[in-house]
Amino acid sequence: MIFFFYLFALLAVSGAVGVVAYKNPVTSAFSLIISFLGLAALFIQLDAYLVGILQILVYAGAIMVLFIFIIMLLDIDKEEHKHFTGTNIFGGVLVGVGFLGLLFVVLMKSGVGFEQGLPELTGLGGPGNSDVHHIGKLLFSKYWFPIQMVGVLLLVSTVGVVVLSRKYLK
Repeated sequence: MIFFFYLFALLAVSGAVGVVAYKNPVTSAFSLIISFLGLAALFIQLDAYLVGILQILVYAGAIMVLFIFIIMLLDIDKEEHKHFTGTNIFGGVLVGVGFLGLLFVVLMKSGVGFEQGLPELTGLGGPGNSDVHHIGKLLFSKYWFPIQMVGVLLLVSTVGVVVLSRKYLK
């Protein structure tokens, strides 16, 4: 179980590093999708199925498709080569050291010592305590009409974006 935690955490962190490291914006957007999938797998591992599935559907699906659409619409090639000054490097090192110090303080106050190892991961709810069932029941019974209206609104806005973008591309 702890092996999968490390695997998905490595996937999420490597995707986040790829977002910053790649110069091509499309490749950075795909790295962000990899990071979102790693985070979704971590949520699912903690028995937070709704949050994990929403992470995949909303962020890795809809939002990233919109990002990639905008990047390709604007025709951004590569980021220009930037020169880092001493102030930029000092600020980056200062933020990194501050983050590591904060991480150390949080780990010490939470009772997780480095000699103990990590505590066993436990789920958020019991076997019969599923949020997905209750939310799905509400969405398809009481709130079906507002959900359909949101879908129609998203469709109309997507068509509007395509019409406006065609106007500016000519």
